[in-house]
Amino acid sequence: MNMNVELVQHLIKEQFPEWSHLKIKPVKKSGHDNRTFHLGENMSVRMPSAEGYAPQVEKEHRWPPFLSKHLSLPISIPLAKGKPNKDYPYAWSIYKWLEGETVTRENIVDQKQFAKDLGGFLVELQSIDAKEGPIAGVHNFYRGGDLAVYDEESRKAIENNKEIFNEHLLKEIWQLSLDSKWTKEPVWLHGDVAPGNILVKDGKLCAIIDFGVLGVGDPSCDAAMAWTFFDDSSREIFKRALKMDEETWNRARGWALWKALITYDDKKDSNQTIAEESCRIIKIIIDEYKS
Repeated sequence: MNMNVELVQHLIKEQFPEWSHLKIKPVKKSGHDNRTFHLGENMSVRMPSAEGYAPQVEKEHRWPPFLSKHLSLPISIPLAKGKPNKDYPYAWSIYKWLEGETVTRENIVDQKQFAKDLGGFLVELQSIDAKEGPIAGVHNFYRGGDLAVYDEESRKAIENNKEIFNEHLLKEIWQLSLDSKWTKEPVWLHGDVAPGNILVKDGKLCAIIDFGVLGVGDPSCDAAMAWTFFDDSSREIFKRALKMDEETWNRARGWALWKALITYDDKKDSNQTIAEESCRIIKIIIDEYKS
């Protein structure tokens, strides 16, 4: 499917003619699950890229408006929902555009303060009443659920790369992440706390976007950025801000390890840049575990 400006123009003209005069252009960094386009100066169009991501639309229209009332930072809020047609088979969304730039290590004024602020936001999210929220499952790739669902593919990736990484140590770290379970009431989790979904302004955290894999359950998956983004000192600040016990921290490490392992295993022969980043993360996880 060719998801381009022409397709978006046609959808807007057909379903939201009041906005058909606005300029449409692709965003600089579009995600994997969805393709995103600017719609004028103050809106964006967000379109699932495949059938597996289509169920996220209904969830994003129901829950972020509720959650936003309880959060101190702006989050993605849908303004309108588009319908499938002969040219595009899924429901899609128009969002209010949030100001800010995608976070990088270079555009943060103080990484320690950023770690504290991000941890504070996640604790705030977890504190919202979650009793009717969507339990982790296929709709969000089991974020917030039992990490054991990825046991087979993680062990396969370890086996495939045992000549590169310390097989026994990786198995030990992975098993530790499986040895505990979340036994408290389910809490809200974003599900994809990663730089591409975090905005900063003037070097400080200013907004969180993309709640497509939102769910309720075990919040450990939301802490994977501790190893993928932060350095040693800011990682510790992030952990303290999240108020995580050691077992939850172990599961968080497992989420980070799983993603890095399967990404490395998949990309080592086809995309050197992505493979090198995954390799770096695996080494950071090993070093942090050993320290």
